[in-house]
Amino acid sequence: MSVAVPRPATAPDEPRERDVARISLRELLAVAALGLRSRRLRASLSALGIAIGIGAMVAVVGISASSQADLLATIDRLGTNLLTVAPGTAFLGQSESLPNTAVPMIKHMGAVQQAAAVYSVSGATVRRTAYVPAEQTGGIGVDAADTNVPSALGGDMASGHFLNAATENYPTVVLGAGAAQTLQIPAATGHIQVFLGGTWFTVVGILNPLILAPDLDHTALIGLPVAERLFKVQNSPSTIFVRANVDRVQNVSNLLAPTADPQTPDGVQVSRPSDSLEARAAAKTQFTTLLLALGAVALLVGGIGIANIMVISVLERRGEIGLRRALGATRRHISSQFLMESALLATLGGVAGLIFGAVATFVYSVAQNQPMVVPLYAVIAGPAAGLLIGAVAGLYPAAKAARLSPTEALRAS
Repeated sequence: MSVAVPRPATAPDEPRERDVARISLRELLAVAALGLRSRRLRASLSALGIAIGIGAMVAVVGISASSQADLLATIDRLGTNLLTVAPGTAFLGQSESLPNTAVPMIKHMGAVQQAAAVYSVSGATVRRTAYVPAEQTGGIGVDAADTNVPSALGGDMASGHFLNAATENYPTVVLGAGAAQTLQIPAATGHIQVFLGGTWFTVVGILNPLILAPDLDHTALIGLPVAERLFKVQNSPSTIFVRANVDRVQNVSNLLAPTADPQTPDGVQVSRPSDSLEARAAAKTQFTTLLLALGAVALLVGGIGIANIMVISVLERRGEIGLRRALGATRRHISSQFLMESALLATLGGVAGLIFGAVATFVYSVAQNQPMVVPLYAVIAGPAAGLLIGAVAGLYPAAKAARLSPTEALRAS
C-alpha cells in the first residue's frame, strides 16, 4: 500500500524565477532601449556627462600620444649620434675656454663623421637700422659659424643659403628662425641688410628652427674670417657639434674631452642633445597622468549623475513597475531592466566620448602638423569604462526598483 505524499506548495515566484533564464540579452536590450527612448532629453543629458569624461580622457591620451610620436619621429630623423662639446668651469669657478686646435683634433678621431663649431662674438648687437638704440637687442646674439653647421645639426634653410667659402669672408649674415622673426625679416630676398656691430651685413639666409640647437634660433651667424677681422674674435670655439658613428657614440663621448683639450679635459663639457628630447617625451607622459586624473574626476561626476537620474526614473515609473509585476515579472526582471538601462546609457555616452576625443585629437594633429595617434587601449577602454560605470551606477536604482511590491507600486502611481 502506497501513501501519496502531497507535493509542497510552490512559492508564487518560483516558476517566474525560472522564467528569468529564458529572457535573452536581446530582449533586455530592447526593453532598456524603449525606456531610454521614452525620455530622450533626460537620457541624452545623462549620457553627455559620461561622454565629456570619456572624451576628455581619450583626447588627452590621443594628443599626448600624437605629440610623443612626432617627437620620437623627430629624434629618429635627426639621429641620436650628435654630441656637443663646450667649455665648462674650472675648480674655482672661473670659465674655461677651448683651444683653437679642438676642432681639427676632433675631426681626426676615427669614429667622428663631422665636426662644426660656433664662436661667440662678444659685444656685437644686431638691429634692423642704426637708429634703433644699441641696448634694444631683442635677445638676439651674434656668433661666428663654420660653413657645415647646418649639416652637422640636421638643419635646413627656410630661405636663401648658408654661409659658404666665399660669403664667410664678407659682411654677410644668416639669421636663426627666432632672430628673423624678431627683426621682421620674412625671407632672404633682394638686398636686405641689418646693422650688426656697427657694420651693415647682408642677409643671405634664414634657418628653419633647429631642434637640436634651439639657442641658435635667436642668433645671427656670420663667417669666422670676417668675425676675426672686424670684431677680433679669437679662434676659440664656444660650442662644437660632433656627429659620431651611430655604433660608437658612447666611445666617442668618452674621448671627446681629452681630445678637445688634452691639458685640462675636466674643463670640457660633453652632452647629447637627443637626451633632452627624450626627457621631454618622458615629461609629457607624466603630465598626461595628471590630466587623466582630472578626466577621471569628470567621469565620476557623470556616473553619479546617471545614478541620480535612474533613481528619479524609478520613482516616476512606479506605475509601470507595479503593472509589470502584476503581469508576472519577477524582481530579477525589474532589476535586470533598470540595470541594463543604466549600462546602455553609459555605454552610449562612452561611444560618444570616444568619438569626441578622436575628433579633438584629429583637429589638434592637423593644427600642429603631427601624426594622429589614438592608442588601441583608449579605443577599447572608452566604451568599456562607460559600461562599467553604468553598471555600478545602476546597482542601487535597480535594487530599489526590484524591492517595490506590485500593490505598493500601483498604489503610489
